[in-house]
Amino acid sequence: MATKARLRELYVTTVVPALTKEFNYSNVMAVPKLEKVTVNIGLGEATQNPKMVDGTVNELGAIVGQKPVITKARKSIAAFKLREGMSIGTMVTLRGDRMYEFLDRLLNVALPRVRDFRGVSTKSFDGRGNYTLGIKDQLIFPEIDYNKVEKTKGMNICITTTAKTDAEAKALLKLLGMPFRQN
Repeated sequence: MATKARLRELYVTTVVPALTKEFNYSNVMAVPKLEKVTVNIGLGEATQNPKMVDGTVNELGAIVGQKPVITKARKSIAAFKLREGMSIGTMVTLRGDRMYEFLDRLLNVALPRVRDFRGVSTKSFDGRGNYTLGIKDQLIFPEIDYNKVEKTKGMNICITTTAKTDAEAKALLKLLGMPFRQN
């Protein structure tokens, strides 16, 4: 029998009652929840070194526990020496237990390993209840072996929620353990 993710347990037992009380939801289904997490690594250098994509696919797969998709250029841009169809990045969309497991590791293991970490910005909400976080270095994840990394790469992590407003999404993420900066 598979065990439930820790963060999902926290959501069901603690977050739902707290959000219901704070925002006066009449129905449990109206409480905002996490929909998906998208992790994206853009590789501009892949135009000169196409083999870089393979290493990035392996690293991102190790971090999230799911095989990433290689993203291709939609159109050619001569100034960037980019042709249509070239591999320029990798991305993965996480849902369900994998999403909760990844967020749990991100919040409790990876983010505290960032040097001089004071919390994440509260200004990265999009106005519709989604949050985007940029990370400059993939080495903060313990799954990455420092000796096998050719070049450090950053990544974008987009957390999509069912919240209607940024205030609801911020309350949801704060209760799940997102370390927001004190402004």
